[in-house]
Amino acid sequence: MKLLFICSRNKWRSLTAEKIFDGYNGHEVRSAGTEEGARIKVTEGHIGWSDMIFVMEKKHTRRLKEKFAGQFNGKPLICLDIPDDYRFMDEELIETLKSRVSDYIEGPG
Repeated sequence: MKLLFICSRNKWRSLTAEKIFDGYNGHEVRSAGTEEGARIKVTEGHIGWSDMIFVMEKKHTRRLKEKFAGQFNGKPLICLDIPDDYRFMDEELIETLKSRVSDYIEGPG
């Protein structure tokens, strides 16, 4: 399954998610951000590539729906409700990601 993780700048939350889930159970994982200064800015290609999209906050859901309206083709767009309170590979962030994502896919223990 191809998983896409989205946050604002693609530096901490979504990049951490990419690192911990990529390759697990055969998942392919990419991450991107919604803001102009994002490390990797989300594109139409990311949306088309993915099977399932996880966003960190409700504002990311809104931004994606505004920019890529009609391009989701019934793909799940899931908000994990993880605030921008963490750094890259923060232990608490990793545990929160594993816990919230495990409601949708099997992830690393």
